[in-house]
Amino acid sequence: MAEIAISPVPELDATVRVPGSRSLTNRALVCAALADGESRLQGWVDCDDTRAMIEGLGRLGVEIEERDGDLAVHGMGGRFAIPLHPVDCGASGTTMRFLTACAALAPGRVVLDGTPRMRERPIQDLADALQSLGARVKTVAGCPPVTVQGGGIRGGPLAIDASQSSQFVSALLMIAPLADQPVDLTISALTSRPYIDLTVDVMSGFGISVEHDGPNRLRVDNRRPYTPRRFSIEPDASSAAYFFAAAAVTGGRIKVDGLTPASCQADVRFVEVLERMGCRVERGSSWISVRGPRYLHGIDIDMNAMPDAALVLAVVACFAQGETWIRNVANLRIKETDRMGALEKELRKLGAQVTTTEADLQIVPPAQVSGARIATYDDHRIAMSFAVAGLGVPGVVIEDPDCVAKTLPEFFELLQSLEG
Repeated sequence: MAEIAISPVPELDATVRVPGSRSLTNRALVCAALADGESRLQGWVDCDDTRAMIEGLGRLGVEIEERDGDLAVHGMGGRFAIPLHPVDCGASGTTMRFLTACAALAPGRVVLDGTPRMRERPIQDLADALQSLGARVKTVAGCPPVTVQGGGIRGGPLAIDASQSSQFVSALLMIAPLADQPVDLTISALTSRPYIDLTVDVMSGFGISVEHDGPNRLRVDNRRPYTPRRFSIEPDASSAAYFFAAAAVTGGRIKVDGLTPASCQADVRFVEVLERMGCRVERGSSWISVRGPRYLHGIDIDMNAMPDAALVLAVVACFAQGETWIRNVANLRIKETDRMGALEKELRKLGAQVTTTEADLQIVPPAQVSGARIATYDDHRIAMSFAVAGLGVPGVVIEDPDCVAKTLPEFFELLQSLEG
């Protein structure tokens, strides 16, 4: 089995620039595909998740090519082709959810499938919502593979339970401008609200306005089509979180260039979490820096708005004085792996005492963090989060490091650059 040993960095002081946002790239790809004409995506990230989206849209007839470092997307105005074979979404939940919605616009049968783990991840609430809009959608016990018989959506009032994934709402919002009538969406339950705001922001970049009628009601008109654009994608705040965490556990300093504090990405606010733990944060117009303190202290925090960053927070908590509670992250159990269960097992290897409930995680740090061999469960965020521990203590070995290719293939190269 492949593995990588992480070397501690006792005097960390570095500047990094992380690649473009995966979340922004995949949303921009869908919006560009729904426009009629060519869009250019600048600063996109090349990783497994975006490749899955590019290939999936290609199966629906959208031509996408790399040109001078950008992605040129030849949008079809939602007039998608009918693929002859199932669309393979791989391990990309974003691709599965967004393209399931797009498939409702295709004039025929579309099948979407993925990895064995993808076949365990729920999608029935999205399927039910699409059926309310007029599509015929079948799942297997509420999970992929998904079969969509579309031909267009009628619009009108629509309700959805988004407690399992905000991507259900994002998927519906992005196809809503192509409905026969305006879509009035009521959300009965919601997790990770900032990711919906991110979707609305990207849609706005392609000429679509989403109206808010209270916190859980959204309206999308069908009178204005998507407009092709040159769209710039900023650095990935989720990727930056690991480097900010590196400063926290080492007591050093990290500056991330290109990331604006005003970003719509949810995880840009992870630095505020580190501030509460004792870190010092400085913010410029296009950069953010974090300096770790002599002593971190534990906190009690709701991480529902940024569940991806909850994993690296759990690792940072092992280096703090006092317990940390991470709350309201039940959807970690239905991600690329059962992240709550994985955290419980791997944090104990570092010496922490860990208690979990259905939605919360308690971490009591050890007197001294131990090195350990970390299983990664084919989950990129487990690998990257626990690699941060290895910057603070010797003996951390990450198994199956190549799993980071899902979102940040160059992660370990960036991590090694911190040594110099």
